[in-house]
Amino acid sequence: MLKIKNFTKVYANGKVGAKDLNIEVAPGDICAFIGPNGSGKTTTIRCIVGTLTFNEGEILINNLSVRKDPLACKKITAYIPDNPDVYNTLTGLEYLNFVAAVYNITPAERDARIKLYADKWNLYQDLGAMIKSYSHGMRQKLVLISAFMRNPKLLVLDEPFVGLDPQASFVLKEVMNDFVKNGGAIFYSTHVLDVAEKICNKVVIIKNGSIIKSGSMKDIKADKSLEEVFLNA
Repeated sequence: MLKIKNFTKVYANGKVGAKDLNIEVAPGDICAFIGPNGSGKTTTIRCIVGTLTFNEGEILINNLSVRKDPLACKKITAYIPDNPDVYNTLTGLEYLNFVAAVYNITPAERDARIKLYADKWNLYQDLGAMIKSYSHGMRQKLVLISAFMRNPKLLVLDEPFVGLDPQASFVLKEVMNDFVKNGGAIFYSTHVLDVAEKICNKVVIIKNGSIIKSGSMKDIKADKSLEEVFLNA
C-alpha cells in the first residue's frame, strides 16, 4: 500500500531531513514510525502526504507515485497531523459535510458514516455546535471522524491519541484494527510506545534522518519492551 524507496529529503539550507529511507506498509499493517524529536518523522510524513517535495527516491501509494500523480494519491490517503486545523466558524456537521463534498461521498453514504463514527466517539449530539466551542479532545474526535468516513486506503496518523480520553482512545484502537482488517493500511507516528507495542505489527525506528531498525514488531522487540529497544537504539 505504501512503498518508500531510497527516499531522501534535503532542505534548502542543506539540512538533511531524511536520508535513503526504505519502508513498506502492506494492506493489513499498522506500522509504528518512532524516533526522537527532530529525527525526520514529520519530514517523511509531510512528503508522503504531498505537502513537501523531496529530492531523491520514490513514494508510492497503492502503486501510484506521490511525485507524478499527487492528486490520485491524496484521494486515497487520509492524514491527521499532530495539531490538526479545522474551520472554527463551521459547526462540526458543516465541516464533515464539507469534507464529504470534497471527496465526492454521496449524501446517503455521508450521513451513514457520520452517524456511525460520531456515535462511536460520542460526538453526534455535539455536531450542531460551532467548532470554536469544542475542546481539544472534541476537535481530535472530529478530524478522526472526517478521516475514517472517507474510507481511504491509507491512513497517515501523527500522534492521534493526543487529547483523547481513555474511552475515546479505546475506540480509536478498535476502529484502527477494524480498518486494517478490511484491507486498509496505517502509518502511525507516536511517542506513546506502550500503545504502539500493543496495536502495531510493524515498526520503523528513525534517528538523525536514517532508519536504524525496521521490521515486524515481534522481531524488533524480541524479549524486550519497545521502550527498551528504542532507548538502546
